[in-house]
Amino acid sequence: MSNSSSTNSSHAADNAQLWQSLKSAIATSSGFQSWQAEQVSSIAPDASTEQLVRLYIRETLETLAY
Repeated sequence: MSNSSSTNSSHAADNAQLWQSLKSAIATSSGFQSWQAEQVSSIAPDASTEQLVRLYIRETLETLAY
């Protein structure tokens, strides 16, 4: 059982590292920066980068779904 547990922990750590890299790449992209500039009046000023990236991904996927 500990092998399964350590495998799950390893996957969780890999996923967290992957998300951090992806979030950083998205946050520095020109598309995200343009989107963020357009959202100035509709986004809470204290929104975290994580919240903004998640919102950007959600809106992008919704647009692609149409």
